Amino acid sequence: MSGRNGRKADGGSGGERAEEPPRSVSGITGGALADGCPEGGSLARRVPDLGLLEVLLAVDRLGSLGRAAKELGITQPAASGRVRSLERHLGVGLVARSPRGSRLTPTGVLVAGWARRVTEAAEAFDAGARALRGRRDSRLRVAASMTIGEYLLPGWLVALRAVRPDTAVSLRAGSTRTVVRGLLDGEADLGFVEGLGVPAGTDGAVIARDRLLVLVRPGHPWTAVRGGLEPAELARTPLILREEGSGTREVLDAALTPYGGPERPLLELSSTTALKSAALSGVGPAVLSELVVGEEVEAGVLVPVPVRGLGLGRVLRAVWRRGERPSGAARDLLSLTRGNA
Repeated sequence: MSGRNGRKADGGSGGERAEEPPRSVSGITGGALADGCPEGGSLARRVPDLGLLEVLLAVDRLGSLGRAAKELGITQPAASGRVRSLERHLGVGLVARSPRGSRLTPTGVLVAGWARRVTEAAEAFDAGARALRGRRDSRLRVAASMTIGEYLLPGWLVALRAVRPDTAVSLRAGSTRTVVRGLLDGEADLGFVEGLGVPAGTDGAVIARDRLLVLVRPGHPWTAVRGGLEPAELARTPLILREEGSGTREVLDAALTPYGGPERPLLELSSTTALKSAALSGVGPAVLSELVVGEEVEAGVLVPVPVRGLGLGRVLRAVWRRGERPSGAARDLLSLTRGNA
């Protein structure tokens, strides 16, 4: 009994030759899914990519591989290679070539109809994605610690407006802890913090360097200390400080930990401006960023007190949700901050 392919079954000796499979116009075996498009697996493996479909549609529209290649901005050999890849993937012949040009086979015409619907859907997807990007780029939500928010960001935002005049920017200033919470809760697109390291759950980049100063009014006893104040004396003195959770407080607490940590604050304030005003009143020593007291130190109304062997340097960072690199307006603002470190 013969098999379906015309060969004698079970090793029979009949002289009947196996039937040759049909050849496509482009010379590949047609209809054999085993050699072409896989029957199972993910959709991404089973459906050809858009680049292959675009070549097929361009050949159909222009009647020439060369013109199709020119329209798509690729070489003719590359266009021909894409057609062959598509034919191998599907296991059918799609394009007939002749000295007068290229035309689709009947099977190619059928596939082109399907391809057209796929590319139209892809164009709709792309238009929707561009609309989402436009909506995202029309606003920028920034959260910043007080020092950066009050003294650095205003200049950066003015520069951003020159680059993106149509972007509406909102700025919320608070402690480093508040900034990070806003980022992780999705309430901010980009944050700026000060402290010892990159906060948990975020990635970051150093944008500037800063130093904390111990400041008193002229005539305070500490101004007469030679060789710098002892760290232990600073630790046991009630100071005017930022609140817990701020980058300023984090750096000071870490620096004074070997000396028992700072004494209970004389005043605990959540605003850099309020902290500076309290220091200017002379109620007690304060710890403030070097960035915010330059004018007062230069004018002599606040006096920096050196502290022997105590490191109070820190870095200022831009931060964002881990794994989500800033894009659009956030990326542009980040680029404007570079060069300060």
